[in-house]
Amino acid sequence: MSVPHAAPAPQRRRAGAHKYQAVRAYLVELIENELREGDAIPSERTLTERFGVSRMTVRQALDSLVTDGVLQREQGRGTFVAPSRVDFEMRLTTFAEDARRLGLVPGTRVLAAETLPATPRIAEVLSVAEGAPVHRVQRLRTANGDPFSVETGWIPAALLPDMLADGVPESIYGALRAGGHAPTWGEDTFLAADATDVEAELLGLTGSRAVLRTRRRTFAASGACMYSQACYRGDRYSVVVPLREARPTIVPRSREGAGPETRNQP
Repeated sequence: MSVPHAAPAPQRRRAGAHKYQAVRAYLVELIENELREGDAIPSERTLTERFGVSRMTVRQALDSLVTDGVLQREQGRGTFVAPSRVDFEMRLTTFAEDARRLGLVPGTRVLAAETLPATPRIAEVLSVAEGAPVHRVQRLRTANGDPFSVETGWIPAALLPDMLADGVPESIYGALRAGGHAPTWGEDTFLAADATDVEAELLGLTGSRAVLRTRRRTFAASGACMYSQACYRGDRYSVVVPLREARPTIVPRSREGAGPETRNQP
């Protein structure tokens, strides 16, 4: 779709509105009614001339929309309409289940799958002995073909000794249910961070490296059945969190400030 550079500037402005807000409101209306994902917006020069404002004012409006995830900059190319964010409600479900619920086609690429001794941190969160065998699975998750997250999960091998015998199961939660260890509850921790070089490459991040990290400890009736860490693209992912009455926290906090588990990362 071509960018409608000849479209007239809006005639109505709120009394007292800042100049950059008028530019921002115009761009929002343009994006909602005429442009599609991936379309270029009018150039800074065009907007400067149309609104009779400085280039700094135009950039202020663009910066606010980039921060909100409405626009994205591509170095050397320009500024474009960003893909829509996907709102996931945090529930004890899989990425694939959430994606399908939102009308998206989930996809998975296995990056690593192995059985190895539990590190002290993994042993702590899974309540197993240090050095006990655990399955470690790392996957790249996609929605409609676009990379969304890099996930790493650890499962006590004692629960599912043959889990990796025929490759990584399509659903680890499904495998746990089939093995009599159905996940029943858990707790998530969220952290805002920057992607590592490897994560940025996997997620296709070319500009901002802002990501949302999550840590989930999942429990079955018999105890901890899975611990996972995920890194989500900050420009494509937002979270809806239902609130409830405060209860005592479950996830150990002593080392929550530590970075992601790095043992055998790709």
